Amino acid sequence: MMTKAERQRRTTATRMVRWGLTPGGVAALATLMLGLFTASPAQAELRLCNKTESQVGVAIGYREDSSWVTEGWWNLPANSCETLVAGSLVSRFYYIYAVDYDQFGEWGGRAFMCTREKEFTIAGIEDCVARGFERTGFFEIDTGEQSSWTVQLTEPVQGGTGGQ
Repeated sequence: MMTKAERQRRTTATRMVRWGLTPGGVAALATLMLGLFTASPAQAELRLCNKTESQVGVAIGYREDSSWVTEGWWNLPANSCETLVAGSLVSRFYYIYAVDYDQFGEWGGRAFMCTREKEFTIAGIEDCVARGFERTGFFEIDTGEQSSWTVQLTEPVQGGTGGQ
C-alpha cells in the first residue's frame, strides 16, 4: 500500500510526463526560470534606430557640465540600431541631426549646433561658421529625465521621429 507522499510523487510524475516534461526537462525549465528572474536589468542608454530602407548618418548634441558638445557621425545601415550615449542619461534634452545618404533627405530642426563633414567632437555651439564648422539645425529629444531612451528615425511619410 502506498503512502500519501508516494501517491503525490507518482501523481506529479504522471502529470510531468503528460505535459512532456522529463526530470531533465524540469531541471532545464527551472534553470531558465531562474535566469529570467536573476537577469541583469536593462542597460541604460540613448539609442537611435534607423527604421528606414536607407543608410543614415547621425550627429548628436548634448550639454556636458556647463558647455555644449556635438558629436558625429554614426553611420547606421537600414533597419538597424546604435547606442549614441552609453550609461544612464544625465541630461533631459538631447539633440539629433540625421542625413539619409541614399534618398538625400534629412531629419533636422531649429536647435542650431556645429557639425562638419568628417568625424567630429566639437565643444560649443556658438560661431560655428567663424570657427570653420557648419551651422546645422538639430531636432530636440525630451527624454523626460528617463535614464534610457530610444529614438526611431522613420520614413518621412510615416511622421519623422519617435521616442520612448
